[in-house]
Amino acid sequence: MKLLFQGDSITDAGRDRSDPHNLGNGYPKYAAQLIEKRHPFDNIEFIDLGISGDRAESLRARWQSDCVDVQPDVVSILIGINDTWHRAAEKNWMPHEYFEECYRSILTDIKEKTSAKIIILEQFLLPVPDKAFFRCDLDPKIQITRALAREFADVFIPLDGMLAAECIDREPTYWSGDGVHPNENGARLIGGWYADAFDKVLRK
Repeated sequence: MKLLFQGDSITDAGRDRSDPHNLGNGYPKYAAQLIEKRHPFDNIEFIDLGISGDRAESLRARWQSDCVDVQPDVVSILIGINDTWHRAAEKNWMPHEYFEECYRSILTDIKEKTSAKIIILEQFLLPVPDKAFFRCDLDPKIQITRALAREFADVFIPLDGMLAAECIDREPTYWSGDGVHPNENGARLIGGWYADAFDKVLRK
């Protein structure tokens, strides 16, 4: 079984890009550890092709080579924060329609050109003061991601809401220094949720 992790820097997480099986130091690493522990007799090939800085349009541009040609059995996608962040300085927000068009394109390709099960991870932002203004653009795009998940995903991980709940009992900095990139605590937390989602995929 091939499991493909796709996304931006949160998925890239400092991986060695010369080795697609190198999972970096983010949630894919901890998810794979848990999955292997839970399924020791399954032959699972873990592939991480996340690229730091990517947006939905970036995934669309490389989707043939970095997903369709791979022919994964399971593909997960965590994308969207850069679609907001990269335009935040001037508040020249990416049109929501364009974000949806790009995201829908890659999901359609999975359905039409592979047999892969789909795990969608919601883009997220922890409650940090310097990025609070992102919400005016981020929240509508999260709603788009949720709608696409209802249409395409086999399993959906609503990270924005789940991480918000975790920030009730602990300061956001316990999970992430900048509200976007998980530290080890955050990566382990997301990795655990991911392993649970993978178990759901296996039951389908």
